[in-house]
Amino acid sequence: MTAAITSEVEHAIERTRNEVAALHAQLVTNGLVVWTGGNVSGRVPGAELFVIKPSGVDYDDLAPDTMILCDLDGAVVPGTPGSDRAPSSDTAAHAFVYRNMPEVGGVVHTHSTYATAWAARGESIPCVITAMADEFGGDIPVGPFAIIGDDSIGRGIVATLRGHRSRAVLMQNHGPFTIGRDARDAVKAAVMLEDVARTVHIARQGGPLIPIPQDAIDSLFARYQGVYGQTPEAVVEHPTDKESD
Repeated sequence: MTAAITSEVEHAIERTRNEVAALHAQLVTNGLVVWTGGNVSGRVPGAELFVIKPSGVDYDDLAPDTMILCDLDGAVVPGTPGSDRAPSSDTAAHAFVYRNMPEVGGVVHTHSTYATAWAARGESIPCVITAMADEFGGDIPVGPFAIIGDDSIGRGIVATLRGHRSRAVLMQNHGPFTIGRDARDAVKAAVMLEDVARTVHIARQGGPLIPIPQDAIDSLFARYQGVYGQTPEAVVEHPTDKESD
């Protein structure tokens, strides 16, 4: 049973609804989905809850109040906005990930073309470009075939990614799932996954791929994850005006 929702958690739910609704547009913008397929979910900070897309709803019709609030068993929280709709058919998979990987704050599923093509072959994507080493820390692994409708897909995701540096898995004969520290991070991983899946596919048409040595992969991953970009504390310092002498 879901615990009573405090005002603080209510604010966190509202923020998560807004973020998850907006992030679905990124799936469309980046060409990762067609029609109503695919979904983004986000864990609600400070609560055993997550927000996910409703099933079979056009992307143009998605809004914060159409997002569905679920507990970590995947049950819809009654009496909340969107609770009159059925949640995504992948809800049980997302819920299983959240229950078993507490460090995960966002999950994304797409059927993006190139990543799904690798999944259809049951073939991992080899780490042969530095962007893969940076973002995923190595190969993109393949997860087991599983039927939609229960937590089987979630079990496959967790079994494949637990202890793995990759934030993406190619579920065999199905398509990619990505995880992140929050929903935006998981969407970024989905975008980057499709980019590298396409690039490596094209590269292989031209001849043998050149693997990156493991020590170089480790170095690239550490640099990108620990140094690249701006930290929250980073500020732009401006010279102060000085009194004239």
